[in-house]
Parts: sequence; structure tokens; C-alpha cells
Amino acid sequence: MIEEQDIRILAHLQRDGRATNQQLADEVGMSTSACWRRVRALEESGVIQGYAALVAREQAGFAMSAILHVSLERHDAKFVDEFVARVTTRREVLECFATTGDADYHLRVVVQDMAAYNRFLDEFMFRIPGIRYVRSNVVLKEIKTSVALPF
Repeated sequence: MIEEQDIRILAHLQRDGRATNQQLADEVGMSTSACWRRVRALEESGVIQGYAALVAREQAGFAMSAILHVSLERHDAKFVDEFVARVTTRREVLECFATTGDADYHLRVVVQDMAAYNRFLDEFMFRIPGIRYVRSNVVLKEIKTSVALPF
């Protein structure tokens, strides 16, 4: 169970993952040793899965983003397992969700441009066995993008 001190630590680390242990301890009102122990426990339990830089997509050369709605022909384990195995290997796929509704999966994909997106579809998505359809929604403007949980 996550305690109030853990929530304060997680909220601060989501805002500033580069904070030193001293800065973090001061911010959350703990001793440095207690803070260090709690951070290590959160890491070891898998609550904190890692640390990363947040990169501006367009400034890094990925001008196009799309949401793909994917439906499978059949839900046999063979087709599902192959779809999941293939999708998880592609760097263009930032997120993949199994969902309810019209589509079985929703993918968030980023690429350099429309030509790269067309190649992604032709050379990858349309070659995965068992796909009934792939529908694309090209993102015109990102209104809100966050990876921080609402502590």
C-alpha cells in the first residue's frame, strides 16, 4: 500500500526526476536516509519503473502522430500473441492498449512524416496476419500530453 509520504515522493519525482536525494527529502519533509530508503523500496517494488527525459516530439523530428484503431479477424491466441509480439518490437508504437468497443487495440504511433507513416502501414501493419482493419486518426494538434499520474 502506498502511504502519504510515498505519494509526496512520487509527485515530486514526476515533476523533477533529476532531483537529488537531499532536494527530494527537503521537499517532502523527511530525513535523507528515510527518503532514500523509501525511494529504493518504491523502485524495488516496481512502483517506480525507471527514469527518463521527456523529449519534444516535433523538435526531435517526429512531425506526425496518429492513433490507430486495430481490429483482429479472430481472437485466437495465435493471432493475438503474434500481433502483440510484433507491435511491441516497433519503436514507432509508443503505446498499445487492448480496448473494448469497435476496435480491439488502439496504438499511438509517431513517425517523421506522411511517407514514413505510409511505409509503417505498408511494410508493417498490413503484413500482420489476422488483422481485419486498421483505421487511422492523424493527430492535428496535441492539446494535452502527460505521463504524470494525478497525485
